[in-house]
Amino acid sequence: MRFIEAFVEYISLKALGFTAQTIKFEGLPSFDTKLFLKIYLYGYLNGLQSSQKLEKECFRNIQLQWLLEDIRPNYHSIFDFRKQNPAGLRKLFKFFVSFLKDADLIAGETIAIDGTKSRVHNSKKANFNQKKIDKHLACITGKI
Repeated sequence: MRFIEAFVEYISLKALGFTAQTIKFEGLPSFDTKLFLKIYLYGYLNGLQSSQKLEKECFRNIQLQWLLEDIRPNYHSIFDFRKQNPAGLRKLFKFFVSFLKDADLIAGETIAIDGTKSRVHNSKKANFNQKKIDKHLACITGKI
C-alpha cells in the first residue's frame, strides 16, 4: 500500500493525460484524481475490475481505507472516473508496468493463459500462432 501511495505522489498527472486535480460529480463531493488512481492501482494489483467490487473493497479492506485516508467514493463515481479518463488510465497502467520492470519487481516474461470461454470450432479467432502473439504484444507495449 505504501508503494501505491508513493507511486501516485511521484507521477505527473498532466503527463499521463489527466486534466483536472479534482473531479466533481453532480450531487457528490469532489474527489482528488489521485484518490481514484490509488483505487485503480489497488484493483489492478488485486485483479478487481468492477467498480462495485472496488467500492466494496473501500469499505471492507482496512489497508485500502488507510491508502484512501478513509474516503470512500461510491461505485458510480469510480465508474464515471474510468469513463472520463480511459486514455489516462491506459497510460498509467503502461507506466506502472514499465516502472515495475525497471525496478526488477516483475520479470516481464511472456506467459500465455487459456481463457475460460471455449469455442466449439477452432476458428481463426480462437487460434494463436507466434505471429499473432507478437502482434498482440506489440499492441500491449505500444510499439504499433
